[in-house]
Order: sequence, then C-alpha cells, then structure tokens
Amino acid sequence: MANDNRATDGVDRDEDYGLTQAVMDRIDAAMEAGDRPALDAALEPMHAADIADLIERLTPARRRAFLTLYADGIDGEILSEIDESIREEVLDQLPQAVVAEAVREMDSDDVVDLVEDLAQPDRDQILAALDAGDRAAVQQSLAYPEYSAGRLMQSEVVTAPEHWTAGQTIDFIRAEEWLPEQFYHVILVDPRRHPTGYVTLGRLLASPRDTTMRDLAEDSFRTIRAQAEEGDVAYLFNQYHLISAPVVDDHDRLVGVITIDDAMTVLDDEHEEDILRLAGVNDESHVSDSALTTARQRLPWLVINLFTASLSAIVITQFEATISTLVALAALMPIVASTGGIAGTQSLAVAVRALATRDLNRSNARRVVMRELGAGLLNGLGLALILGIAGTVIFGDPKLGVVLGMAMIVNQIVAALGGVLVPLGLNKMGLDPALASGTFVTTMTDVMGFFAFLGLATLILI
Repeated sequence: MANDNRATDGVDRDEDYGLTQAVMDRIDAAMEAGDRPALDAALEPMHAADIADLIERLTPARRRAFLTLYADGIDGEILSEIDESIREEVLDQLPQAVVAEAVREMDSDDVVDLVEDLAQPDRDQILAALDAGDRAAVQQSLAYPEYSAGRLMQSEVVTAPEHWTAGQTIDFIRAEEWLPEQFYHVILVDPRRHPTGYVTLGRLLASPRDTTMRDLAEDSFRTIRAQAEEGDVAYLFNQYHLISAPVVDDHDRLVGVITIDDAMTVLDDEHEEDILRLAGVNDESHVSDSALTTARQRLPWLVINLFTASLSAIVITQFEATISTLVALAALMPIVASTGGIAGTQSLAVAVRALATRDLNRSNARRVVMRELGAGLLNGLGLALILGIAGTVIFGDPKLGVVLGMAMIVNQIVAALGGVLVPLGLNKMGLDPALASGTFVTTMTDVMGFFAFLGLATLILI
C-alpha cells in the first residue's frame, strides 16, 4: 500500500514541475482575451526557467503577442534562461527600458552570455544600461577569447584577507550590499590579490569567531587561468567535484570566479553538441527553428552522405555478375551492412564519450582498441552462428550460410575498430571526434560489408 501512495504522490509532484497542459490552457486563454491579470496569475508561481521554456515553445507570431502583453514582466532571470537561438529576437521585441532594467539585475557572467553573440549596436545599447563598474567588468570578460574561462566567469567575487578571523569575515559579509546573489566560497587573497585558498560558507558559519580564515581553507582549492578553454573548466569541476573556483590572469591575480551552475551548463552543452554532431546535425539547431533553417543546417551532411553512399554503389556494381547469378544475395546484403552499421555506432558512441571525459587517452588507447577488437570478434561469431544456421535452413544451401557468417565476422571487426580508430584519428588531428565520425564509420561498414559478402560469395558460391 505504501508503494501505491508513493506512486500517486510522484504523479502529483510531477504536475508541479514544468509546463503542464492545464497551465498552458490558462496561458492560452489569457493571451486570447488579452487579459494581463489572468496571465500574471498563471505565470506567478512559475520558475523563470519554465517561463523561458514557454517563450521558446511559442510560434514567432504567438511569441510576439506574449511579449507585447507581458513585456514588463520579463526580468533578468527570465532573460538569462532564454535559449540563445531566439534571444536576439526576444530582445528586439522588448521595450528598451525593460531590457535595461533586466540586465541591471543580472550577474556579469549572465550579461556576457547575453551580449556576446549580439551585433555591435545591440551590444552597445545593452552595455550602456549598466553602471560604469558593471560595464567595465562585462567588457573585461568580453576581451577574453570566446569559449574561455574569462567569458564564463563572473566578476562579483567575495574575498577576504587570509589573516582575517571568521568573525571579521562574517561581519564584512553582513555589512556589504554589493554581494552576488549566489556564492559558495569566500576566496582568500594576499596583499597582491593572489588567491591563496577558499572557505565554504557552511564551514565559516560553523566556526568560532576567533578562528583564522587561513585555518578554515579547503583542500579542494584550485585556480583556473582566464585563457583556459571552457571545456577544460567543465572537466575540472566534474573531476574534482568543485562548486566554485577562482579565475586568475597571467600574473596570477584574481579576476573572477566560476560557479558550478556555469560549469555544468558548459558540460551539458558539450554533451548536446556531441549528440547532435554524431547525428550530422548542426549544434545550433533548435526546435523553434523554421523548416527552411532546419533544412539548410542538415543539407550539407546529407550531401556528404550522398557521396559516401555512392562508394557502396560502386562496390556493388563490381559484383553485378555474382548478384545476377544468385538473386538471393541482393536480399541478404543489407543484413550484413546494417548490422555492421549499428555495431560501428555503438563503438563510436562509447569512444566519443570517453574522449570527451578524457577516459580515453594515449596511455590506454591500445587497450581500448584491443577490447573493441575482441568485442567485435565475439559479436561477429555469435551473429555468424545465427545467420549461418538461418541461411542454411531458409535457402537450403550450407555454403550460403558460411558466406553470411564469414561476412558478418569481418564486418563486425571492421565496425568495432572503425568506431574507435576514426574518432581517435580525428582527435589526434585536432578535429572534433564527433563532427564527422558517424559518416566515416557508416561508410566503412557499408563498403566492407558489401565487399566481404559479395567477394566471399564470388569465391565460394559461384
């Protein structure tokens, strides 16, 4: 009975998250009636991220209507949650005063994320709405390379001299009004503003007032160079379970801090990018894109696949006489090729993910390749046994079963090796292993599958 209650409670709780159909119906009704109070009532309990999702889901026409009705309800938190694919469109439709007020509420890293992809006139307009100090902080971050730690950091940092006591630090924090909305550490600095450690807020509040901050410093302390790539930052946070880390310039002076929410956003973006690129889809694709935009993003890879697929056609034409002699081969060819393609995709997905998390590197590449070779051989033997028996029983020809089995073993080995060697090779050349691996591996398994099957059929059956 307890399990039933938990299940029921789970369903009820799910209704409290995201955009439920009931909430969407209330919002639609309010928009149709132009009823701002009703719209406010529907949106008031919703999190900023859910309101941003709502804006992203609307068609362009409905989005304009929503923003016209709810313009002054858009604050910095909502604006920072809106996907970058439609952010510029949203900014163009909001009154300038609303945008100015929203950006003044945002931390510097969120403002950087908002303006870095905008055209210069739009960027200048938003920067002009900031106070001089905030504007300087944003411009400092924008001076760093794109996708670097300097772009990811926020300049609002809570610091304390390492010789201060816990009591002095607590009194300082309570007295200041400029503190960031969220922070997890007090960063300790020396007189030259070099970070020397950090103290978690929990440990600070739990310690006697006369305890020196230096004595409360955490062992996990690490600094990040402002020029470091954001992928390295995400790896650092994930590997060492950090919740924040100070960012330093070339002279090891503190210039900002990166918090876990920003690092995990990068990690999530990289995972999404890998998935999309493995499928040959532009990593800027979004469900709100038009059909024309979506087609334009996907067409280049489809054209490339068209040319690579022609290689398989060339191989097949070389065995035209074999196929005409034994028509059953035409029906069985796709089995070998498609099974190899699936195996190659499995191996490829594991390899690309391992490269992204740095679990696959030069020190263990040979062992991983041998493991994939062994797995491909074992899978090939298992599938060969099944296909060999099926080919013999269905077509009454043991030799055909042997050809099927042998071709399957060859293609499974090729698929397993291609799935790991192709991304390793691209990575060694400095290319994104997810970018074109799928096309290369699929081409390899198709070409080798047809060649092995038809070649063996020519030798054994004809």
